[in-house]
Amino acid sequence: MLVLASAFALGLTWYAEHILEYVPCELCLLERMPWRILLVLGVLALLIPGRIGFWSAVLSIPVLVIDIGLAILHGGVEHKWWQSPLPSCHAPHFHGGSFRERLLSMPMRPAKPCDDATYLFHLPISMSVLGGLFAFVLLVLISYGIWRERRS
Repeated sequence: MLVLASAFALGLTWYAEHILEYVPCELCLLERMPWRILLVLGVLALLIPGRIGFWSAVLSIPVLVIDIGLAILHGGVEHKWWQSPLPSCHAPHFHGGSFRERLLSMPMRPAKPCDDATYLFHLPISMSVLGGLFAFVLLVLISYGIWRERRS
């Protein structure tokens, strides 16, 4: 389940970025890291079943909680409830210098502001919140599976 869910989440973000040409913000890129960790834990659970597989599933719980927290943080930034803690999510501040120096200090690739929500397929929920909901559902399923495994 971890492998399929992670592959789906990462595949969907790849599709949105490379096929639909949505530009991810820094928080979007940060939200992908837990899914990469979950993919590794899922592969580990598949390759080494038994105790290692069980503990891989257990270790996925805090990773999912972190992803849900990142989705809440990003959703709050998108709804303008609070500002992003990442400095790259804010507009650059230029202080003094010549016009040439200002141009040289600009990033090579323009960044997308983190408070500009991306809506996939015109759904009323942004991709970041949708990812958090997906992580929550996976958290419930994995927790239930661990509970059943421990009970038996």
